[in-house]
Amino acid sequence: MKWDVSDLVSTQACFEAVRAAGETDDPLGPPWSLARMRSWAKYPAEPAETWLSEDETDGTVHGWYFLTLPERENRDRAYVYLTVRPASRRQGIGTALLRHAAGRAANAGRSVLGSGAFQGSAGAAFAGRAGAVPGLVEARRVLVLGKIPAGRIASLREQAAQAAAGYTLASWDGRIPDEYLAGYAAVENAMGDAPLDEGEEPEVWNLARAREGMDRRERQGRRIYTLTALHAASGEMAAVTAVEADPDNPAWGHQLLTAVTREHRGHRLGMLVKTAMLEWLAVTEPTLERIVTGNAAINQHMIAINEELGYELLSPPTQSYELPVADALG
Repeated sequence: MKWDVSDLVSTQACFEAVRAAGETDDPLGPPWSLARMRSWAKYPAEPAETWLSEDETDGTVHGWYFLTLPERENRDRAYVYLTVRPASRRQGIGTALLRHAAGRAANAGRSVLGSGAFQGSAGAAFAGRAGAVPGLVEARRVLVLGKIPAGRIASLREQAAQAAAGYTLASWDGRIPDEYLAGYAAVENAMGDAPLDEGEEPEVWNLARAREGMDRRERQGRRIYTLTALHAASGEMAAVTAVEADPDNPAWGHQLLTAVTREHRGHRLGMLVKTAMLEWLAVTEPTLERIVTGNAAINQHMIAINEELGYELLSPPTQSYELPVADALG
């Protein structure tokens, strides 16, 4: 059945399923948040739909999937995020959900299904049995704030500031002011040279897309801190970093975008904005204990910055998968 996100009972049931899966597949990772899951499903960045497998007798949700159908880039693809409660696995529920998702994707004119799973998990085994082709590995890392030596962040920030002479910092809690949205879009476009799976198109950002993103974040009620580096001479936004706090799990933060535009690279701006962010969060989010981030395992530049800050590998890593829609239907 199709999930009505406004139905609090089914939403809670879906959350219980995904939380149980997370406790089994990712016991060391951040716990799931009901508010974040609901906002993600209710206000998606692209057209999306959610379907679930529900027990008609007691309302238990055995599994569900969230299918996104991009309208701008990657219009040959659909991305499916499929969860089956651990106690309900190996009963054909995942296979039925995958086939249903493939049918919906085919109806929308898509030829490829994309997804991801933790390495070594039941999801990875399921992808292998379905014939999905593995793609990029994303190495996850976590920064345990209590393990950072005293003075370490201040020292790294000072070193970065010396290399970043001619740049100033600005920050916002919540929506980015309209006068900075065009610059923010330019920095988002800097992610265009980040590693992607073969055949996947990077997102192309403009002022309208940036404004749409800010509007969506407001509707979702997310708590996002954004910090930028501005080139004093030109006024250009040169770098951005953003971290999301989770009111449901205040000990955990989620690193979002960190990017530097190509023309401003080489000035340690990535380190500058990330250290400034950590000092800011120490004041605004005093209960924060850990920040989790992910990078393609071949993105050595950002990995080097994170490791210098003290980020440690968080197992298991995740891996992307692709499966032709026709194969999933078959």
